[in-house]
Amino acid sequence: MAEVRFEAIRKTFGKVAAVDDVDLTVGEGEFVVLLGPSGCGKTTLLRCLAGLERVDSGKIYIGDRDATDLPPRRRRISMVFQSYAVFPHLKVRDNIAFGLHRQKQSDEVVKERVESVSQLLGITDLLERYPAQISGGQRQRVAVARAIAIRSDVLLMDEPLSNLDALLRMQMRAELKALLQELGTTTIYVTHDQTEALSMGDRIAVMNSGRIVQVDTPLVVYDNPSEKFVGDFVGTPPMNFLVARVETNGAGLTVRMGAGGFAIDHASGLTNRDLLLGSRAEAIEVETAPGDGLIEASVVVVEPLGSHNLITARAGDDLVKISVGNHLFPDPGETIWLRFRPSQIRWLDRETGKVIATPTGVTV
Repeated sequence: MAEVRFEAIRKTFGKVAAVDDVDLTVGEGEFVVLLGPSGCGKTTLLRCLAGLERVDSGKIYIGDRDATDLPPRRRRISMVFQSYAVFPHLKVRDNIAFGLHRQKQSDEVVKERVESVSQLLGITDLLERYPAQISGGQRQRVAVARAIAIRSDVLLMDEPLSNLDALLRMQMRAELKALLQELGTTTIYVTHDQTEALSMGDRIAVMNSGRIVQVDTPLVVYDNPSEKFVGDFVGTPPMNFLVARVETNGAGLTVRMGAGGFAIDHASGLTNRDLLLGSRAEAIEVETAPGDGLIEASVVVVEPLGSHNLITARAGDDLVKISVGNHLFPDPGETIWLRFRPSQIRWLDRETGKVIATPTGVTV
């Protein structure tokens, strides 16, 4: 295991900054997920760490070694690629042993490591087969086995589950998480799938346009996004963002939005200007009759999802998504009333999209 540090890393392709002044520290044994849309720079950052791309500026440290200019073979890293990259002409046993032979390990060590990791990944009965004779999920296990057999300081994974179907991807997520917890290897995992990021990582580094915009635990990234981009990208459905205004009245503070309003007590520094109110779908309650502190909305569509229903409704000029129990099934066009939980509201600047206040008070 080894700590990994990126210090002011910049990598450009022509005039495009694929990675732009990135700082990030990954602790020993930590599992960090680089999450972001296609083209955000997450794979480029991973390839810079692997030595497959040269950085334009900045430093990369693996443990106490400056690895910025080291060739890949001297970085003590292993990598699992999106495309598996198993050798079709080699049996599974020889695929797993490939890196060990490159390290010039003895035959006894090679045999012991191959048998150990194949048992760990449940592919012992596949060792004498060729890749064409096994499934996609099994090939992915072979690629992981090959990467962990060499016992590198750092394990890199570049969207390793994206080529699998949904059910197998869910199964492999659980298997990989359990495996990496057992191994304790420092791991950096690249994905655009926010479900993978939330369910697997110790921390998530959310990237956008070459920069890291938030680094924190999955729960914090989900509940307290640093800006609108993070709330939009993380979570299914994305966080709702509605135009609202905090006004002062004789009794305190009132949030005005659409056709209605409700009292609030944590936004005293945000009065008398248009803001964005951020709220998760599960943090909004639905009432079928009007009442105090409710916002009127009109149902657009209801999506039954088995364990719950997802309602899309129009409140004023904004669309809002609400997660409700599967017993509630209003008709399109029907009027409902929404109750927002003040403790789960996030306030954002309408122009910049940055979070400026949470229930604990104004942050900026």
